[in-house]
Amino acid sequence: MKIKIKFFANFRDILGRGEVTVSANNVRELLKYLRDNNEKLKEELFDDAENLELNNFVNVVINGQRIEVLEGLDTELREGDTVSIFPPVAGGRRNQ
Repeated sequence: MKIKIKFFANFRDILGRGEVTVSANNVRELLKYLRDNNEKLKEELFDDAENLELNNFVNVVINGQRIEVLEGLDTELREGDTVSIFPPVAGGRRNQ
């Protein structure tokens, strides 16, 4: 089934576009596809690519819900789902 993946910030820069469509039945298959098809993205996404362990603070969101509150890597995907992948974001208030 076709799943739309949206990338943000430096992930978008690495790919040269903000969105791709892939075939995957669950989050594990989707992450394997990303790992196996872009070396630079692989380096940025994973602490341990072999075991699909994401870098700290990388957020994978399906239709507005983080995979941690779903079924993690085993979360099933459905035709038309949108997966958003956000890199770590830092911010805060500057002291004045």
